[in-house]
Amino acid sequence: MKNKIKVICETTEPQRLDKYLVELNIQELYSRSFIERLIDEDRILVNSIPVKKSYPLKTGDEIMLNLPEPESLDVYAQDIPLDLVFEDDDLAIINKAHGMIVHPGFGNPDGTLVNAIMHHFGSNLSTGREVNRPGIVHRLDRGTSGLIVIAKNDATQAKLSDMFAKRQIKKTYLAICTGVPDPESGTIETYINRSNHNPRMMCVSDEGRYAVTHYETLKNWHYFALLKVNLETGRMHQIRVHFAHINYPILGDLLYNTRRYVHSVLPQNMKKKATELLTAHLLRQALHAWKLEFVHPFSGNLISACASLPEDLLYTLNWLDEYFAIDTETRDTKSILQGEIRD
Repeated sequence: MKNKIKVICETTEPQRLDKYLVELNIQELYSRSFIERLIDEDRILVNSIPVKKSYPLKTGDEIMLNLPEPESLDVYAQDIPLDLVFEDDDLAIINKAHGMIVHPGFGNPDGTLVNAIMHHFGSNLSTGREVNRPGIVHRLDRGTSGLIVIAKNDATQAKLSDMFAKRQIKKTYLAICTGVPDPESGTIETYINRSNHNPRMMCVSDEGRYAVTHYETLKNWHYFALLKVNLETGRMHQIRVHFAHINYPILGDLLYNTRRYVHSVLPQNMKKKATELLTAHLLRQALHAWKLEFVHPFSGNLISACASLPEDLLYTLNWLDEYFAIDTETRDTKSILQGEIRD
């Protein structure tokens, strides 16, 4: 990236500085907020003088852009296998394995998705929304598997971030919950805030960040159900918090759904079977980021990606079919999911 860019204004009538720069579509000025930051830091000068973003430009004004040096990364590339679902020059979609943390943090300096994509894509990554998070546009919890979008340049980062904010990216999850939701489909609409009792947890609150979750029951068994979940917003732990809030917590989620609670809904003769499942086979929340659908920010093509279920969730579905099937069930789980993909 060039550190200094000079522009000579050409306009038929006075224009605001920030608006003029946005309309120039200079690659290095990848978002309006970045332009405003540069102006606030006196990195954009007009005729060698710092000005406000509302400064009225006229023809012949010299605009000098003094771009900051890219911040050095404390993280490093690691040769970690990736399940790449889609890739072009601007973005990639990866099927993240459960157990993988998205970015380094305190206590987790490596082995993350960021370390993996740095090895796989090299310098072809955006600088990221936050320091040491190149390419990262959104996140998935450590225990959640499935699709995550990676930005390969700052312009794509800005476009995708804006699309997420405007709810132009459709995110569909599959979840197995404890209990059978009543009603079978609906919308959960609350505010979500950090818990005062446990800083690791989020909770439904009278204030905080607005959150909307839509769900539909694809299949139910005795005491459990398979849900298709669409997020209208993307809050931390949103699906996990919302279904715990309506008393249908996600199976295997030890933060929001204890084994004691699972045992409480089961008959006595099935409690040992549940303990075996949750200690030997399903070692995380039964939550999978299944589909992503959006219009490509530059090509305009419709991107529709789907990530098949990992082995531990397939095992759990087979386990439910074996021990908790409802006699009137006419479609097996595999055919239900295949039908959803075709739809």
